[in-house]
Amino acid sequence: MTQSLHLRAREPDANGYSVDISPASAGWTYSSLRVVVLAPGTTFDWTTDDSEWIVLPLAGSCTVSCGDERFELEGRTSVFERVSDFAYVPPASSVSVHSELGGRFALAGAVAHNVLPARYGRADDVPVELRGAGSSSRQCINFASPEGFETDRLVAVEILVPGGNWASYPPHKHDEVRPGEAQLEEIYYFEVRGGAQGGEPGPGAYQRVYSSGPDRQIDVLAEVATGDAILIPYGYHGPTMASPGYDLYFLNVLAGPAEERTMAFCDDPTHAWLRESWRGKEIDPRLPMTSSRGVL
Repeated sequence: MTQSLHLRAREPDANGYSVDISPASAGWTYSSLRVVVLAPGTTFDWTTDDSEWIVLPLAGSCTVSCGDERFELEGRTSVFERVSDFAYVPPASSVSVHSELGGRFALAGAVAHNVLPARYGRADDVPVELRGAGSSSRQCINFASPEGFETDRLVAVEILVPGGNWASYPPHKHDEVRPGEAQLEEIYYFEVRGGAQGGEPGPGAYQRVYSSGPDRQIDVLAEVATGDAILIPYGYHGPTMASPGYDLYFLNVLAGPAEERTMAFCDDPTHAWLRESWRGKEIDPRLPMTSSRGVL
């Protein structure tokens, strides 16, 4: 791949975006992610064009206005504090996001073929799931999974990984249309917590992405920090590794051509045996790390 799949954290641009991934910039068809930074008392306006979007507070609370609808989103001080409210807005809409105290807000998007109504997503209604076992344990916040919330094509979930654990493991892919697998374009967005007391968190995490076959067109092992993103156009992804002493958060945004929303995947056959090895093992006692009511 000549295109870099690792997008490093940056200061907000003139539009307020610290992350701005579109189908055009990624070189694919469906998935988008923006992270907008708002100063206290400011408003961000945008038009959704051909995509559906979810507004998800990363740090801070906000009011989302879309047509005659107005949603008050109770956010959080950080992604490690609690599960957040969110709002869904459809294509061909004018949207405003206002934050009295300021903050950072993820805009997860997908090109949509059908128009659904704007809606409020309540944190208390978000399914929370624990996956894996032992050092492969993680918490999944399925706020816009196929089972958790209706959209046209957009799928988005949050993952919390305690320090020293691996997620997205065994490595898996979703890049072919076949039984048990779907074709999806995927974005990982990261935040990291930890490091020396009183100091700024270091990178603290790593992401592996690779394609099979002798050509290895994708072969990424990236050290990731807060604000970084990884593009996954195809190929196996995982593990996502949280270094000891550093808790890890990542936001997955996925979309593809299938009419029915799914996250169906295929494990790398070299490592698929690991799932069976979890039988009878305990989930990491540090999980769950949070809920809609806050840190546990």
